[in-house]
Amino acid sequence: MRHIVVIGGGIVGLAVARELAARGDRVTVLEKEGRWGAHQTGHNSNVVHAGLYYRPGSLKARMSVAGNRSMIDFARRHGVPVEVCGKLVVATSADELPRLRALAERAEANGVPAELISAEEAREHEPEVSCVRALRVESTGIIDFPAVCAALVRELDGHDLRLRSPALAIRARGAKVEVATPSGVVRADALVNCAGLHSDRVARLAGVTPSARIVPFRGEYFELRRRELVRGLIYPVPDPTLPFLGVHLTRMLDGSVHCGPNAVLALRREGYRWTDFSGRDVLEVATFPGTWQLARRYARTGLDEVLRSFSRARFARSLARLVPAVREDDLVRAEAGVRAQAMRPDGSLVDDFLVETAPRQVHVLNAPSPAATGSLEIAKHVADLTRRQ
Repeated sequence: MRHIVVIGGGIVGLAVARELAARGDRVTVLEKEGRWGAHQTGHNSNVVHAGLYYRPGSLKARMSVAGNRSMIDFARRHGVPVEVCGKLVVATSADELPRLRALAERAEANGVPAELISAEEAREHEPEVSCVRALRVESTGIIDFPAVCAALVRELDGHDLRLRSPALAIRARGAKVEVATPSGVVRADALVNCAGLHSDRVARLAGVTPSARIVPFRGEYFELRRRELVRGLIYPVPDPTLPFLGVHLTRMLDGSVHCGPNAVLALRREGYRWTDFSGRDVLEVATFPGTWQLARRYARTGLDEVLRSFSRARFARSLARLVPAVREDDLVRAEAGVRAQAMRPDGSLVDDFLVETAPRQVHVLNAPSPAATGSLEIAKHVADLTRRQ
């Protein structure tokens, strides 16, 4: 029986630990916070994605499509709240129609059930929506990802699960990997890094030079006062020249409707507000060449995102493109999230999941959305890689 230490107690780390345990390994999970899924897992939109956006054959495409099925099945078997409600991706003008058709073709290539429908048919699903045509995606769902984490923890009963246990130092010693923690040293046969917002730092701590740097982007949300305006999930047609999807409307399991997110550079890796600041984090971002390359490439878009961050009226206008009845006074500020986005030195954002290996080490270096959806499938991939180390 091998002993594997997993750093990071979000949904990906816990799913990896569960998969390794199921294959007969003894597992120690180290989480620096006092609860599981404290950051990206606990601050996302709780959507079970279908997998239509991603390049066919990519890890994101394969693991999102398979993960949609495995996550919904896991939730139902473990009594986790989940609802397969479907969503609409809407073209609000004729010039978006080619992109909508291209998205339908990508959905077909990825094996995602999706149908192009008319504006009238779209309004049967969402009476308040404004569009010229829409893509109906039936397999999209909503879920409680923190509850999934709790179920994964229950399945790991008998293994060594440690909260408030950051990795302070990592070294190879003979055939073992040693991780120093506040409560002592963990000696294991292999290490898996699922540290999310700190994954590149953990890799460097282990003596690995990662090919990308984590740059944190805060996604800000509002909640809609008039819940009756939205029945399910309404998304815009994504612009392939921009790095993020754009603001959308998502009905949650409790009936509330969340609106967002925008995307602004966070001033701290776990910076959920503008006032959250870390000199170390800002310095790392400011001295990274990729940051300036990205800023030059998306200067206008970045400015628009910042202005929308400070203007509820701008945010409301963005949402009103999809649902014209939305007004500024409908929006109530909600909890934000931070996306751990891997960026290369040339300023390009890592588009796919990124996993790199070293002797007795596996590092998950880029696992933003749809990582929660695909976490059970990512876990299988990581466990396979761990076997080879």
